[in-house]
Amino acid sequence: MISLPNPTKTLYTDISSDNDMTATITKSESFADFCATADARNTLELNVRKWCLMLCDALEQNFVEESIKRQKFFAATGNADYHNARIEALKNGEDAYKFIIESGRKYHKIIMVTESGSRSVHAFVDKKTGELYKSASFKAPAKGVRFDLRIIKDREFVLENCDWAGGYLYQS
Repeated sequence: MISLPNPTKTLYTDISSDNDMTATITKSESFADFCATADARNTLELNVRKWCLMLCDALEQNFVEESIKRQKFFAATGNADYHNARIEALKNGEDAYKFIIESGRKYHKIIMVTESGSRSVHAFVDKKTGELYKSASFKAPAKGVRFDLRIIKDREFVLENCDWAGGYLYQS
């Protein structure tokens, strides 16, 4: 049996409403807003990367300063030649820990690398927000934001008080 077209069939244009059109306009406005804020998001992500590099430099500097203090203390107690040689090596950039950034999908990992090649995660920084976390493991941050690098006061505190061992990341 062949069915004939139903003359009472309702056409799509008869049931569509203006609400569908406003939803489309709202979506396009949201996309326009998204596009308009893309530059701001990209700038923030670049700033977060720059702040991570600044943190790496501050951590390397802190390691060298603390190591020199330690070597001076030991030089006063004995075998001054050995400890003075170590001080010179540290001043020349030898035997110092390096801090590097590895970027993942969501976080920048601040990784401490030793001369022997061993690696450990010092901290995590959220790529989009600049929030700084203590590491819980090599793959995950600990719960709770420690600092927000977007806030100038927090960022200055971190860069002035960071230590290579990560003591500044503990919550009090």
